[in-house]
Amino acid sequence: MTLISRPIMNKLLLFIPGILLLAALEVAKVYFIMPFPGSQESETITPAYWIHQNIFWLRIVGGMLLLWPTYRLLAERGPKLRKALVLVLLAGYGAVFYLFNFQFLAEKIFHQPRTVRLAPMKANKIPGHKLVLGLLLNGQARAYPIQLIGYHHQVRDTVGGEPVMITYCTVCRTGRVFRPLVNGRPETFRLVGMDHFNAMFEDRTTGSWWRQVNGEAVVGPLKGQTLPDLPAEHMTLAAWAEQHPETLVLQPDTTFNKDYKGMDPFDKGKSKGELTRRDSLSWKRKSWVVGVVQNRAARAYDWNRLLDRKITNDRLGGRPLVLMVAADSASFHVWNREVDGRTLTFAPAGTDTFRDAETGSLWNRQGVCMEGELVGRKLTALSASQEFWHSWQTFHPETSRFEGAKTPPAHE
Repeated sequence: MTLISRPIMNKLLLFIPGILLLAALEVAKVYFIMPFPGSQESETITPAYWIHQNIFWLRIVGGMLLLWPTYRLLAERGPKLRKALVLVLLAGYGAVFYLFNFQFLAEKIFHQPRTVRLAPMKANKIPGHKLVLGLLLNGQARAYPIQLIGYHHQVRDTVGGEPVMITYCTVCRTGRVFRPLVNGRPETFRLVGMDHFNAMFEDRTTGSWWRQVNGEAVVGPLKGQTLPDLPAEHMTLAAWAEQHPETLVLQPDTTFNKDYKGMDPFDKGKSKGELTRRDSLSWKRKSWVVGVVQNRAARAYDWNRLLDRKITNDRLGGRPLVLMVAADSASFHVWNREVDGRTLTFAPAGTDTFRDAETGSLWNRQGVCMEGELVGRKLTALSASQEFWHSWQTFHPETSRFEGAKTPPAHE
């Protein structure tokens, strides 16, 4: 005599795999786009997007298929252990559904500010040593503290009459500013997860997913399109305000003071989490680099070496450039070192000043010549970003690394 009849066994063979499959779909929907162990190492965006787009119907179909065996297993007379097993599995699915739809989703962990308030420097509450993304657009200057936007991941604002989307990914240490325009029209985005450890946003209109690191839609109807980007500078608030005393500064939304406090060590790379803490050695996954792209040529500069040198002359994509790290050991600049048709070679000349070898002119940390033959000239800023080495390498797979002390030949 068997303990479980064949009809009951058949129902169990439908119910148990079915409920486990439904639970697995809930897990996969989030696992593939959040930093769980192993989830960010492979190309999982396409299956993740398919599950995301079809999860409602998958739940309906799965629920309908499970309805009959679930009812029969609970309604028919039999061992209490069998019913207990069914109830435990149903409760387990409910717990998985709750956790992976209300606790582990990116937008449930990192919330948008309820109020976006900016203040002039005289009313500013952000300390001067804090890092900011500085934006100058149509004559208006704004400073967005990384401690704040690093938690929110994106903040919307209007600068110089134009809508802007200020973004930051703490796992990549990448700050980017975009015009939130899709096909020329304003768009709204939500944080949906991450791809290869980079924050990813979903647009409201089409549901396409966009990478934060370069504003590219990687999956969905708009795949291949990119958001228009705006150049932003990475430096301390004090350094930015010195250049732009009229700047407005994003202020904390007091609703999130506890979350901001957890972000306080991030500026200096001393976060508690493995994903956001700096490796102080060079060329490790979490080492800091400054990344530059010129004429499709990409190069990474080790932050430790930049700190030691203060001034680094180089040539990239046929363009002569110079990198300068300020005395605060946090602010940096990248400029074109060609002035009036001449390529200049710079060397440190004191605290936050440097001289060119060709004319002996003295320059300050704003890239302005203060004295000498070229007095009044200003170096042209080039776009650059400080980020983790693993991020720069992932999204610039053809990158070179600055290694030598000498300026590379012109063809490099």
